[in-house]
Amino acid sequence: MIVVDTNVIAYFLIPGTMSDMAESVRRKDPSWAAPRLWRSEMRNLLALYERREMLTLAEIQDLMSDAETFLAGREYDVRSAGVLDLAARSGCTAYDCEFVYLADQIGIPLITSDGKLLTAFPDIAVAMGAFIS
Repeated sequence: MIVVDTNVIAYFLIPGTMSDMAESVRRKDPSWAAPRLWRSEMRNLLALYERREMLTLAEIQDLMSDAETFLAGREYDVRSAGVLDLAARSGCTAYDCEFVYLADQIGIPLITSDGKLLTAFPDIAVAMGAFIS
């Protein structure tokens, strides 16, 4: 099992330049976990795609449903104190630190394309390309 951030989930679900890499991550480890926050972040991203007329409302609803099904049973609550501690120490957002905290607590890597997380948490955060190589 691995923790993936919302960007990796989006790359996997929404066809684009990073989709092949996200699919390779899934092939290497299909058991993805995330803090419950991923749902709100994903909804926000999908709403943006709909507002920009890149996807229809029906398409974004289907994508969100697919993502929820895929991550069912592997969504976790995280402790606020731990997340806020990571945010204070790193300068990263509390949103991003939820993913880091979860990965650290479970003892598994966080797969991300977020450069700030990769720099701030090199023992936990792993780039997609590094994970699949």
